Amino acid sequence: MIPRTLFDETHDSFRQSTRQFVEREVAPYHAEWEKAGVVPRELWKKAGELGLLCPDAPEEFGGAGGDFLFNVIVGEELCRVGASGPGFTLHSDIVLPYLLHYGTPSQKERWIPPMIRGDVITAIAMSEPNAGSDLQSIRTTAEESSDGFVLNGSKTFITNGQLADLVIVVAKTDPNQGAHGTSLFLVESDAEGFSRGRNLEKLGLKAQDTSELFFENVQLGPDALLGPKNGGFMLLMQELAQERLSVAVVAMAAAESAVRWTQDYVKEREAFGRPLAKFQNTRFKLAEVATQLQVGRAFVDRCLELHLQKKLDIPTAAMAKLWATEAQFEITDTCMQLFGGYGYMTEYPIARAWADARVQKIYAGTSEIMKEIIARSFL
Repeated sequence: MIPRTLFDETHDSFRQSTRQFVEREVAPYHAEWEKAGVVPRELWKKAGELGLLCPDAPEEFGGAGGDFLFNVIVGEELCRVGASGPGFTLHSDIVLPYLLHYGTPSQKERWIPPMIRGDVITAIAMSEPNAGSDLQSIRTTAEESSDGFVLNGSKTFITNGQLADLVIVVAKTDPNQGAHGTSLFLVESDAEGFSRGRNLEKLGLKAQDTSELFFENVQLGPDALLGPKNGGFMLLMQELAQERLSVAVVAMAAAESAVRWTQDYVKEREAFGRPLAKFQNTRFKLAEVATQLQVGRAFVDRCLELHLQKKLDIPTAAMAKLWATEAQFEITDTCMQLFGGYGYMTEYPIARAWADARVQKIYAGTSEIMKEIIARSFL
């Protein structure tokens, strides 16, 4: 197998402490959280105490000042036990960069330290009932007023939506400019006029709270604007590369767990008087998915290297997201088949992994959108 050369001893030590935390504080309770549809806030604070939230945040804000590989480790270790509930990846990999790169000094000072501690949980609200990948079609508006802005509209499919204390909201500030008339706003959950809808029932990711959010005449001060007015689209495009790379990392880690569980299962499960591992079909199928996994892992790791060097471009990030998520579902589906009827029972992790894998090809840009981005880079 191709050895992974990305990580040094500091990373390895962090992985060990992260693994111990996940095995102690997450794995034993995840089934309960799936029934509840949400993880407890206390978990976020425990993760913050151990430095698992925003581990790449600068030291000046109370962070560890690590590189993005520390974020990668957190995501991979959660996937190792099939824990898709904690929304740490969105909080650390997706929301934090917007504040770090585009926030004012006061916005950074106010929000980043409590994000690191787990005192503030974050979300980002782009999708709407009538607008997913098509940002030009969003209807949420932020009209300028004498005191700042007035926010109206609704969002849906928002990860961390039930728990979030702070939401980055994408809204139209100039409807005549289409996508280029959008801006980003920091909206606090206790703002008057802000309300949460129901915790949405999903096929997978059962322990992850996913919500509808509503904004009715929410008064926002001028300091709620994140980045330049009407500059939201460009900011989103600049940060989507890391978001899609993060999804690719999770996809490969989840696929690796599916293969490992299946390898263990076929060695123990017998049919016609011998272990499933002795049948040629089983061996061939596992050889195929193991190869897919190695190819995907090598590509995603190379993308991580480029990202650390600030050389990962948008089309390559789209390729990583496309390949990894499509491979994740194919691998998980093949593994589920090898479990037979037991693979369809949710008491087995492979069933939950299969359900969790399906959305990976949809959020952070569908596979079809990824193909369009890739094609535009050379046609």
